[in-house]
Amino acid sequence: MSKLTLKDLNVKNKKVLMRVDFNVPLDENGNITDATRILATLDSIHYLLEHGASLVLISHLGRPDGKKNLKYTLRPCAQKLSELLHLPVMFAEDCMGEKTKRLTESLKSSQIILLENLRFYEAEEEPEKDPLFAKTLAAYGDLFVNDAFAAAHRAHSSTAVTPRYFKEAAMGFLLEKEVKYLSETLKNPKRPFYAIIGGAKVSSKIKVLFSLVDKVDALFIGGAMAFTFLKAQGAGIGDSKCENAFLDEAKNFLEKAKEKSVFIYLPEDLIAASSLDSPAKRVDLKNNLETGWQGFDIGEKTISKWKGVLKDGKTIFWNGPVGVFEKKAFCKGTFDLAKFLSTLSCTTIVGGGDSVCAVSNLNLTKKFSHVSTGGGASLELIENGVLPGIEALTDGK
Repeated sequence: MSKLTLKDLNVKNKKVLMRVDFNVPLDENGNITDATRILATLDSIHYLLEHGASLVLISHLGRPDGKKNLKYTLRPCAQKLSELLHLPVMFAEDCMGEKTKRLTESLKSSQIILLENLRFYEAEEEPEKDPLFAKTLAAYGDLFVNDAFAAAHRAHSSTAVTPRYFKEAAMGFLLEKEVKYLSETLKNPKRPFYAIIGGAKVSSKIKVLFSLVDKVDALFIGGAMAFTFLKAQGAGIGDSKCENAFLDEAKNFLEKAKEKSVFIYLPEDLIAASSLDSPAKRVDLKNNLETGWQGFDIGEKTISKWKGVLKDGKTIFWNGPVGVFEKKAFCKGTFDLAKFLSTLSCTTIVGGGDSVCAVSNLNLTKKFSHVSTGGGASLELIENGVLPGIEALTDGK
């Protein structure tokens, strides 16, 4: 996957259109609660500004469903970036239109502007709806740089179509680092190689689970997605979330793992409640979970057993929380796991917004070998070895 990189470009006095991923979490007042993704792009931004480029940044935020919704405005990101750079960052109130075009045309060397949310237009996520959308974005720059690893698995206008209008479209430092680290480390991992996969939906991760069975020595499954596998094994899961449409897929997966001699670790006990705001209790799954109760975290028995195996790992990949860690009553599994993994001397990789957020909240980011900015992107890179946002870039010289 040899593609042009940022240092291959002559950017002096050039206007660079750079796709970043500023899809950051905001509180109810529109304040950024975790700026990890903005911080991750600073190396590329500093390099471009210091080498005399002017910079047009484009990004998405949230899911506004193709309509202008100021709940998802990128203005707070422009303000945060300005604070981090100690430089003025202009903000365009639209990513389309004559006013935006004039603003981008007026940029001088070492100036920077962030355009409003790309997803205010449905053509961003569905390029076929309006091919002119991607072409209009391309007109804002002389060169293209993609530094949005977390969005590189999306075949959207700004990631997979716009770059093709440029003679030179390159990887930014973040994208280059992510692809290099994940591809090289996970291609020939030191063994035992373990993967911990959490999160809510089996449907979004079943393909990568099948792919991982061919690569790992053992797999640990937590979060709400674990209940589909538990039910497939005949466990009583009460009213816990379960994707019944994927029960057969779950059974097939467990059978494949057995054939490959890859042990699958599922929760053996849970922290359960009748709702997220109700009193919680520990339930051993030997006794099944009663109707009216849901599992929201893994229990102490599961945590202890998993740690006993993980301590011998040489490469560990973690994607997705193993409980509803945003709630104090159900954070122990995810936080204990993060703390434990941070103490290991092996290669530890964490990817995915929620798991990265948990690690960041505990100030453990620097204790991991690699913290990936992209959950879906890292999983798809493992699954397919390539991403649409990388394929669209110019081949390396």
